[in-house]
Amino acid sequence: MIQAEGLTKFYGHIGAIRNVSFEVEKGEIVGFLGPNGAGKSTALRILTCYMPPTSGVARVDGLDVMEDSLKIRRKIGYLPETVPLYNDLTVKRFLRFAAESKGVEFKRIHAETDRVISACGLEKNDGRIIGNLSKGFRQRVGLAQALLNDPDVLILDEPTIGLDPTQIIEMRRLIKDLGGNRTVLLSSHILPEVAQLCSRVIIITKARSWPSTVRPT
Repeated sequence: MIQAEGLTKFYGHIGAIRNVSFEVEKGEIVGFLGPNGAGKSTALRILTCYMPPTSGVARVDGLDVMEDSLKIRRKIGYLPETVPLYNDLTVKRFLRFAAESKGVEFKRIHAETDRVISACGLEKNDGRIIGNLSKGFRQRVGLAQALLNDPDVLILDEPTIGLDPTQIIEMRRLIKDLGGNRTVLLSSHILPEVAQLCSRVIIITKARSWPSTVRPT
């Protein structure tokens, strides 16, 4: 479902990632593990078509990120490390806006919004202003927008960062429930997190990836 071959990205003379290669099969929940600054977010931004690679090839469901970016974006739900939310909107209004932006059919917007609200446990907070929510619930809103239009692939960048222990447990439970038919690529610098959530781990360090055959014990 996801293939990266020799991905390299330079910012000026600085190499963010170099020759990163890995594969993720359909239906897998795979951890993308590495220290801060290893290049995890850069690789994910390339896969989600937010930026092009300097060299190398990346494909999602057989589609090339350079040639088929619009088609890929329709297949992907993306939760970035810093969730871009409109803090002056209510949860439901924001999700309806996000659904419109993602091209959800007008007649399906209300039902789709209600579906992701329920999936992320936001029923009691859907009428609240996002800026008044706790960090944990704002993360849930970010996850809900990623789930709009029922994407085949879910890419999560440090989804539990900044959460308290209770919120981390709740977020991990939500993510685990999303497996099965979906392919999930989850980036983290915390080994216990990927060990609990993922069937396999890809390790990236010093801007390079290690073979993706490591499995949590």
